Amino acid sequence: MGGMIAATDFPAFRQVVLDTENARELAEFYRELLGLEYRLGDEVPTDGSPDTRGQYWLVLLSADGRRLLAFQQVAALPAATWPEGPRPQQLHLDFSVPDRDALLQQRERALGLGATILRDDLDDPEEPISILADPAGHPFCIFVLTP
Repeated sequence: MGGMIAATDFPAFRQVVLDTENARELAEFYRELLGLEYRLGDEVPTDGSPDTRGQYWLVLLSADGRRLLAFQQVAALPAATWPEGPRPQQLHLDFSVPDRDALLQQRERALGLGATILRDDLDDPEEPISILADPAGHPFCIFVLTP
């Protein structure tokens, strides 16, 4: 006991995977919202060929090449009934911005990309927040990062 712990002693975090009925649409939503890039080969085909990867599995990367989000095509996925109900959320994503103006700007961007509002607490003095659903119905939050 008390020995050195090696990185190989634990599993490494790989990515968050979101199930969706339309992998390409949801990947495009988050790619645009967060400024991410597709893993090599996962881009939208531009040569007229079928979008086979977009019908199964797609991965988005950070600018430095880290895997962040993946999208897995499923036959059916009822949207979460947030905040409660017969299909409660099992996971949600949190994103932060530096101030209320940025929150309003990013909220509008998300809405323009296909998000819907679940709840807004834009004037909350402790944590201004907008709670939205992505096009597949997964809840996510954009909030002002407070010290």
